[in-house]
Amino acid sequence: MAGSRSVSEMTRLTASDGHELDAYEVHPDGASASIVIVQEIFGVNAHIRSVVDRYASFGYRAIAPALFDRGERGVELDYDDAGRTRGIELVMPIAFDAATLDVTAAVEHVAETGPVAVIGYCFGGSVAWIAACDLPIAAAVGYYGGQIHGMIDREPQAPIMLHFGELDHGIPLDQVSAIAEAHQDVPVYVYEGADHGFNCDARATHDARSAAIALGRTLEFLADNGVTP
Repeated sequence: MAGSRSVSEMTRLTASDGHELDAYEVHPDGASASIVIVQEIFGVNAHIRSVVDRYASFGYRAIAPALFDRGERGVELDYDDAGRTRGIELVMPIAFDAATLDVTAAVEHVAETGPVAVIGYCFGGSVAWIAACDLPIAAAVGYYGGQIHGMIDREPQAPIMLHFGELDHGIPLDQVSAIAEAHQDVPVYVYEGADHGFNCDARATHDARSAAIALGRTLEFLADNGVTP
């Protein structure tokens, strides 16, 4: 979509339970598919907005709902101990049911554009698994979703791809292997030498090589499942 014009803005969404939340959205001219980006525990911060911007640069309509709006609006946390502690405090009361309502609102908001995929990171990676099981989407991608193993009995209804880091102590490799064994039709990738958060260039654990490989696989997976900008 080189040369196309994009409009970026904060959008107000309304979930099915009446809750109103903000979302960062970029809508390129001529987009014919959409990506819903699901945040980490650090909010819709500068990094998550940059992920939205990047997918929009590929020609996708992209949006990141602010899941923490249910507890505190405008949350943007740093990747340090204080940010992690605050993020955990904010995410615990929200739970997956409420987060799924908000992601559903984002999916419905962009559905008019064409096929929709959900891509989530960390907390959002687990939400992406739920989205593949429960939401009317074309595809999903989960990056290092720590709660997927606890939902291993759920059966995805949409195609989903999963990315994990070899050195992620929060998601042991035996759990990753169990997920792959239980869902042999799901592409599960483990990145050698990569830790939790390897995709995030604002983290000390950023691994540029693994992030680039994962992105390439993700874009190919989206295209294979009809999610093309």
